[in-house]
Amino acid sequence: MKKSTYLFIASFFLTGSILAQKNNVATNSYWSQGKAEVNVYEVSQNRYQENHPGQLVSVFVTEDFLTDKQVKNERYTNKNSTWTIKNIQLKKFTTGIYDYSLFSAVFTPINRNKFPQSLKVSASSQEWCGTMFTQFNLIDNTDYKVEHRSYFEVEGDKTKRIKKSFLEDEVFTVLRMNPLLLPIGTIQLIPPANYIQLKHLQLQSFKATTSLTSYDRKEVSGINLMEYKIEYSQLKRSMSIVFENKAPYKIVGWFETFPSAFDGKLRTTSAILKAQKMLPYWSQNSLKDEHLRKELGLH
Repeated sequence: MKKSTYLFIASFFLTGSILAQKNNVATNSYWSQGKAEVNVYEVSQNRYQENHPGQLVSVFVTEDFLTDKQVKNERYTNKNSTWTIKNIQLKKFTTGIYDYSLFSAVFTPINRNKFPQSLKVSASSQEWCGTMFTQFNLIDNTDYKVEHRSYFEVEGDKTKRIKKSFLEDEVFTVLRMNPLLLPIGTIQLIPPANYIQLKHLQLQSFKATTSLTSYDRKEVSGINLMEYKIEYSQLKRSMSIVFENKAPYKIVGWFETFPSAFDGKLRTTSAILKAQKMLPYWSQNSLKDEHLRKELGLH
């Protein structure tokens, strides 16, 4: 990021009473509670010439992650470990009679000086026709090794390396740490893995323009909201993420506009926050815990 751009953004945030240094401390304190943040969003999904209702669960939690094996550090016998924010997203919606289930997992180191890129993203798409799986692993801090498995004949099974670029999948995790860490301006950006799957895109980065501004529209409600916007002219796609301007930067909704399948008309997928809880969900796995699903409005 250019120094002038960074200073402009920093000044903008200070005007809005956001102090980056203090927010980093607050963020670390927030994520060190020994719980996970569970968010439930109401979804209107652009798919096949229409928008379809659905639901998305987004879980943020910190996790020790092995940087060499790029898996969760469970035994603590390997010194190659770093603290990450993990974001799990599970989106479900129906198109007519059949179901879609989209899953993604992003592992982003909190030490951005040592690890300026996310180490791993894995994503899958399941529907009644079949399954797709895509995984990005950072290799030698220069490239992403990409494994792509698809039931479509043209795509088949692919493994390749692509030049390291910022991943749109990691926007959510980086934003939750500190929005000042997000790239601003014209950059090379890798679209979300689930979007690559649904649109059958080439495994590559695309030129994108990003911006960070105040949010003053009415699609979502809140006080002192900010908007991080991404636009891909080549893909005719835009993404707008709306969040609170104070740590821990709660994401209240987002809007993704892109050409629909078959008719090519621009339609917008929306995700609006309906419920949020901090929970040790991994220990809440008995029948007596099912009331939490009702409290969150989970289908």
